[in-house]
Amino acid sequence: MKTKKTIAAVMAALLLGSLTACGGSSGTASSSAPAESSAAESSAAAESAENDAPAPVPAQGSDGIPADDTWQPADASLKLPALNLGMTTDEMCRRAVLNVGNRARLANVMKRAQNKEKITFGVIGGSITQGTGAQSSQETYAFRSMAWWVKAFPDAANKLGYVNAGIGATGSYIGVHRAERDLLAEKPDVVIVEFSVNDTDPLRDLQSYDSLVRRILEQDNQPAVILLFMTQDNGTSLYETHKKIGEAYDLPMISYKNAVMPEIKAGTFTWKDISPDNIHPNSNGHGIAAELLWSYFNSVLADLDNIDTSDLSFTAEPVSDDRYQQPKIAGADVLTAEDVTGFAEAEVNSSFPHNWKTETAGSITFHAESTNIGVLYQRTIDGKSGKYEVWVDGEKKKTLDGDFPGGWGNYAEAAEIMTGDAPAEHEITIRAAEGNKADGFTLLGLLLS
Repeated sequence: MKTKKTIAAVMAALLLGSLTACGGSSGTASSSAPAESSAAESSAAAESAENDAPAPVPAQGSDGIPADDTWQPADASLKLPALNLGMTTDEMCRRAVLNVGNRARLANVMKRAQNKEKITFGVIGGSITQGTGAQSSQETYAFRSMAWWVKAFPDAANKLGYVNAGIGATGSYIGVHRAERDLLAEKPDVVIVEFSVNDTDPLRDLQSYDSLVRRILEQDNQPAVILLFMTQDNGTSLYETHKKIGEAYDLPMISYKNAVMPEIKAGTFTWKDISPDNIHPNSNGHGIAAELLWSYFNSVLADLDNIDTSDLSFTAEPVSDDRYQQPKIAGADVLTAEDVTGFAEAEVNSSFPHNWKTETAGSITFHAESTNIGVLYQRTIDGKSGKYEVWVDGEKKKTLDGDFPGGWGNYAEAAEIMTGDAPAEHEITIRAAEGNKADGFTLLGLLLS
């Protein structure tokens, strides 16, 4: 579920003085930094000794995706907000910008902040956005990126809102269905979208990511959208698919992969220096991601007077068929269950409340009007969830496996059951597979659009 805060409540944690990073000024830098940053700085200093310096870092990411060569970090002589976490260089920031994009909406929000208007900063993504791997919520990339707005516009800081719509183990398919509930209801003015390591299906997730990004861009308050592409330790992510969306809509795109992978290859630091596992950044990694965003924000702020903000419209045609219209998660709070055996209403997953859970192997039926139908269910490590079949209009569509033996923990899984061309009334039945005990299965809800 989303995290929502008014920044007045956390100002003391943020106002740490002007700090140094990509293209920033060190004139008023604080001498304090998180513990892991001090260690990183010491390591970097040791590595700079003669004969121990790492090899030169290439000018583009190890995956061969070039940076946008029209972009450079803001002039370091300017008094701009910056972080000082000891690991990010101007060259890393430069490599990270895959597309400068249309800056009008972001510039417009900055101008409004200059006028002391209320601004809401939002993020949506998976466990990285939620903050997994960081030592505290204030060391996450999301919180640190929001902190730029406090630093840049201190006179408006007490009006700054923050909504974190990160939920672990969720991709853009679940994301597009929960966006209204978790993010858009707060009317964010700036949104960072981060799903590249969670999305895995190039076909379905192109559709869902496209629909999600379009849904944000089409909001009446015309929010600025920035795409953030994270990576696994082996370079795996779906960012090449997501990049198609960013290019089509000329959105700013920031690649963590392009920033860190060449440094790892050159020996500047290791993956273990920035992550405790194969996916999630630690506080150092979150700090690098935040510095990349700070650097991009600074480049827009430095050029603010030259950016035309007269046209903020979004009229681009969809990259996909934009199939997920009016998406929602329908749980026990909105759906009426029929012909129920074995299921009872329950609260199993706090991120997706209003569930149904089996006490004995059973069946549950719903009637709903929808073009597309998905099922959101809980996968568990206790071996009690079992297999359940999904039937639509009397036809078996899919079998769901609720068991996750030997897994890292319980999580919400989504299965797309059917897609259509127009809304229609459907009968959806979920029942235990034949011969399956399945007395601990949890149905979190239906994904309808």
